[in-house]
Formats: sequence, C-alpha cells, structure tokens
Amino acid sequence: MSSMPSVADIEAIERATVAAVSPEASEELDGWLLPFDGGTVKRARSAVPLHRSAVDAGTLDRIEDRYDSRQVVPALRLADADCFDSLRAELERRHYVEDHPTCVQIGTARQMRQVAAAGTGAGAGAGALADVDRAPDDAWAALFLGEGFDPVDGAHRVRALARAKGSLYASVRENGRTVAAGAMAFRHGWASVHGMRTDKAHRGRGLAGRVLAGLAQGALTKGFERVFLQVDAQNHPALSLYRRAGFQTHWQYRYWQRQQWPR
Repeated sequence: MSSMPSVADIEAIERATVAAVSPEASEELDGWLLPFDGGTVKRARSAVPLHRSAVDAGTLDRIEDRYDSRQVVPALRLADADCFDSLRAELERRHYVEDHPTCVQIGTARQMRQVAAAGTGAGAGAGALADVDRAPDDAWAALFLGEGFDPVDGAHRVRALARAKGSLYASVRENGRTVAAGAMAFRHGWASVHGMRTDKAHRGRGLAGRVLAGLAQGALTKGFERVFLQVDAQNHPALSLYRRAGFQTHWQYRYWQRQQWPR
C-alpha cells in the first residue's frame, strides 16, 4: 500500500467520491459529509469523515439523528485507519455490521491512457480507445441491466452516475450494442473512474482497458492528470487491470451499517 495522500487530497477525494454519485441530498456535520439517497449505491448514502481524526460518541449520535430524521438507515464509510479504532469499537457496541472492503487507488491519466496500447485483447478494434460521450445513451444504460448484473442495483447506478454534472461516459460498441462501459467524474481537482462494466460474454478481450484509455484521454483533454477510483478488495481481475494501468492502493475502507431488528 502506497504512502497516504495529503490531508487536503483526502478531503478532496472524499468530496469528489460523493459528488460523482450525486446523492438526492447531503449535509455537513462536525467534519463529516452526510449523503442521503434512497438507492442501492452505498457511497451515496453513507456518512464519511473528511479528516483522519478521532471521533467521539457524541458525533456518532448526531450522525444517527440526521439519518433517522430522514428515515434512512444510518451507515458510515470508514477508512481502515488507526484513528478510528475507538469509533469502530463503538459501532460494534451499537450493533453495526461491517462489509465490502474497498481499495481507494490513485494513478495518473497518462499512465491510464497507455493501458489500451498495452492490452492483449484480440480481434477488430483491439487496442482502440472506447467512444466517449457527454451523456449516457440507452445502450450504455442497458449494459448495467444485462446478464450477470443485478438489474435493480444497475438501474440505481445508472441514475446516480447520469445525475452527476460534467461527467463523461465511455462505451465500446459492437453490432449496435454496448459491450463495455464506464464513467468519469471531475470534481475538486480530481478525475475519478466509476461504473466499470463489461458484458459477461465479452470478458477477457481487453475491453475494460479500452474504456479506461478512452476515459483517460477525456481527462487529459479536460486538463486533469490525477485520477482515483474505488475497487472491491476481492475483485482480483479488476485489481490486476488497474495495476497495469498504473494505479496503486492508498487506503482501504469498509461500510458500517446499523442492523435493523424485526419489529
């Protein structure tokens, strides 16, 4: 795991992460960003600290009150940092459950752009950049609802990513269908990669690399060099792809959600 980014960069990345999924509402409280959303995208409905500092039980009480007031189950997105040890103990005492360890990775658009040229995919179009548009089309959205993906979660992700202002949407198209896709947001001095998807029948052909390269070109055109992304810590094919594209893990986080007891 690489050295930790600066305090300012951590805050900018956390703010950019929430902005990219465009929650229905958000607030700030005691150095925390509180997004609220009725969908399935956890980043759009989990409170996140903007700074790496100890948190007392009173702050947690206030966070819970804000989520309870909106009739949203309280949830937190918390980095695996030592300063949060006491908070994690308090969350366990309050019957929160942790899941979904996720790596925050940082790279550069220039290195990311090279992944297409270095790709090993075969066939027509191998190594070419994905098409990049300023708005998602129906075929881009349809990929999220296809075989191998949860259609309910996919619909929520499409809606969240499409709401974000100024984002770019990459597509690899074959025979009138989008077979690989992704999105890139631009906020707080960072470009960020989201929504990477490849059709189940077309995996292993280097298409995700073409998506990354197309998005990287879009970032460079807009004047953005620094890029971050989040990837499931157990998604080894994606981790391998991002490593080839020059990304390194800088920290890991987990989601903590309060259990709901039967009434």
